[in-house]
Amino acid sequence: MSKVAAPQIELASADPSIAQEMTRWLSHLGAERRLSPKTLEAYGRDLRQCLDFLCAHWGERVTLARFAALEAADVRAFMAMRRADDIAGRSLMRALAGLRSFGRFLEREGKGKVGALSAIRAPKVAKSLPKPLPMASAKRLADADERAGEDRETWILARDAAVMALLYGSGLRISEALGLKRREVPKPGEGDVLVVTGKGNKTRMVPVLQNVLELVQEYVAMCPYPLPAEGPIFVGARGGPLSPRIIQLAMERLRGALGLPDSATPHALRHSFATHLLSRGGDLRAIQELLGHSSLSTTQVYTGIDSERLLEVYASAHPRR
Repeated sequence: MSKVAAPQIELASADPSIAQEMTRWLSHLGAERRLSPKTLEAYGRDLRQCLDFLCAHWGERVTLARFAALEAADVRAFMAMRRADDIAGRSLMRALAGLRSFGRFLEREGKGKVGALSAIRAPKVAKSLPKPLPMASAKRLADADERAGEDRETWILARDAAVMALLYGSGLRISEALGLKRREVPKPGEGDVLVVTGKGNKTRMVPVLQNVLELVQEYVAMCPYPLPAEGPIFVGARGGPLSPRIIQLAMERLRGALGLPDSATPHALRHSFATHLLSRGGDLRAIQELLGHSSLSTTQVYTGIDSERLLEVYASAHPRR
């Protein structure tokens, strides 16, 4: 495969040999790794900023030999400078990833090993949890009629509605819902519990609403493919395993139809399940079990419980309140 041509880079803070290797590195990332132009632009910008910093930090232009001798303290100083500019943790993590990539490229090309980059721990990035959906919107997502105008087969619309009903009705992860075998999902009136396999291959029992089972049964009746007892109950348009991406795309279409924000994702339905149970007086420990969390603190953060809500639970439940 021919490499993508790239204009020769000029750097005031670094020796021409560094500029030459930087040009070859970015060309390699574009041609061999197929990174997007925006990612290449960000990586190039991060490396330029690092070289400018090192030039000022060392008081001399950066050469290949000097860069290869980079010390962990130098990298930490650069990261501290960037953090002082109010750069977010995610951007710092991308900058470090780009520098490591350049270091690995130099090593493969026999231009020195930059060991200090691997000794630096990636900055922590705060986890952003999806926001819960309004109850009315969460219910409408499981209504196949909301997508009646789409040019898709009726059974596919019924399938997507059934999956979303499971995510919201039982608080399942999308992988848990799509991992269900047909024999594991009771018919309406023949059961009200699902046994799902979650993270760490742990199984748990979760209740399932009868109207959700009815939606699943409607989909099964429409599905043009055989659904053996030991096979997945949800299949794709060609009868193979259903990809999570298909459900994500279905949610994107529904977001536009229902006027929902970008935070409305399949996982947001699980978050809505927990949050709505809690707001209706659900017990925190019970919600923990339903979600399959090993730690109660995980559930507390996940459902966005504040200290005031915990004190209310304490005051209403303690024997000596």
